[in-house]
Amino acid sequence: MKVWESTEIERRELVPGGHVGFVHTDNMTLAYWDFDPDVLVPEHSHAHEQVTNVIEGVFDLTVDGETMRLEGGSTVIIPPNAVHYGRSVTGCRIIDVFYPVREDYR
Repeated sequence: MKVWESTEIERRELVPGGHVGFVHTDNMTLAYWDFDPDVLVPEHSHAHEQVTNVIEGVFDLTVDGETMRLEGGSTVIIPPNAVHYGRSVTGCRIIDVFYPVREDYR
């Protein structure tokens, strides 16, 4: 069994001010995000089901035209192929889980 320590997860900046590290299993991808305040995640969609869990901070998320404010402790499920985008209102720590694996993030 593998244990990942946060210091050994390679981080990259996928959007300006948004740094992420990935852990992949055979069936899913976990994304560990750190966002600066006022970072835009551009509109997009993908075939993966996504579970977004805000650990700390405030994040505005729009899914299929419906905007919601997520705060530390909030979890939302984004269905496959749903058009979505977001913006960090404050600095945020967010965990996204994708099913199936995001091969484009390997």
